[in-house]
Amino acid sequence: MTLQYYRRLILLPVFLMSLLAGAQQVKNPVWMRNWPDPTVWKAENGRYYCIATNPRRCLVSEDLFNWQLSDISPIDETSWKTISDISRNFWAPDVATVDGKHLMYLTLYNSAEDSNIGVFQEVAPCQFQFNGIITKGKETGIEDTIDPEVVTDPKTGKVWLFFGSVGGIHRIELNKDGLSIKEGAQYEHVAGLTVHQCPDRSKVFEGSYLHWHKGYWYLFVSSGFFGNHTYQLQVGRSKKLTGKFVNREGKPMTEGYATPVLHSDEGDNFFGPGHCGEIFTAADGNEYIFYHCHVRESQRPEQRPMFMSRIQWGKDGWPFVEGGKPI
Repeated sequence: MTLQYYRRLILLPVFLMSLLAGAQQVKNPVWMRNWPDPTVWKAENGRYYCIATNPRRCLVSEDLFNWQLSDISPIDETSWKTISDISRNFWAPDVATVDGKHLMYLTLYNSAEDSNIGVFQEVAPCQFQFNGIITKGKETGIEDTIDPEVVTDPKTGKVWLFFGSVGGIHRIELNKDGLSIKEGAQYEHVAGLTVHQCPDRSKVFEGSYLHWHKGYWYLFVSSGFFGNHTYQLQVGRSKKLTGKFVNREGKPMTEGYATPVLHSDEGDNFFGPGHCGEIFTAADGNEYIFYHCHVRESQRPEQRPMFMSRIQWGKDGWPFVEGGKPI
C-alpha cells in the first residue's frame, strides 16, 4: 500500500470528527455595516449575492461566511430615477427565482397608506431593471404593503406573493412570470394582527420568509419594534402554501400566534434579531439563516448589521437556534 493511502486512512477520522464537531464558527456580525432586511441568493456563477434595504450595492461571497462589498449597483440609474418619482423609501428587497429567472421585489414606501411593491428583472448578476408596480396599498386598502416574499409552489407551479406588516401579512397569487397579479386573484390574510388590534406589536408580524422542510412550509416572521429588544424572529407552519399556518401548539398565525426562534433581552449586546433572509446549506453540511440585529457596543447601535446563525430542526420538526439568541 502507498504512503498516500495511509495518509488518507489517517485523515479520514479527522474529516469525520470535523463533521461531528458541527457548525463552522460564525463571527457575528458577518457584515458590520448597516444592512437591514437582507436577502441572499446563489447565482449561476456559483457566488452568493446579498442586498438589503436601500439597495445601492451588492455584497458577494464564495462561502456564505465571508462577505465583500462589490462595486455592483443592483439598480440602474434609469430605474432609480423612475422609482424615485414614485417613492422616498426603498425597503426590504426579496430576490426570488421565478420561471427560471431572478426577479427582485422591493418595497416603495411613502406612508402606511401609500406603500407599494415593485418588481425588477435581472439583466446581469445582481443587476436589475424596474419592470413595474405589482400591488398598491392605496388600491387594496392594506396598510404597510411592504416586505415582499415571493415563492413558487413546486407541486402546483403557482407563484405566490406574501407581504405585509401593521395591516397583517397577506397572500396573493401572481402570474407564472412573477411580474403581475393573476387576474381574479384574491388577497388573503394569513398571519398577524393589525397594529390597531395590538399596539405593542407583540402579535403584529412582518418580514415574511417561506421555507420548505420535510412536508411543511415554514413561515418565518418578525414581531415587536424593530429598534429595540422586543423585535424577534418567530415561525409557524402549514402543509400547503395556501393552507392555515399555525404555531407549535396549533394556534393560528392569523390570531398572532407563532413559535419563537431568535430573541434578545433588555441589555443584551446583540439585540432585536429579526427580518430574516434565506436559509442555505453551507459546505460544512449545516443550515444557516440570515437576519439583521443591533450591536449595542458599537458606535452606531441604531444600525442593523447582518448576522447569520445555524438553524436546526427538532424531533418535532420545528426549527430552532441553539440558545435562542444571536451570538
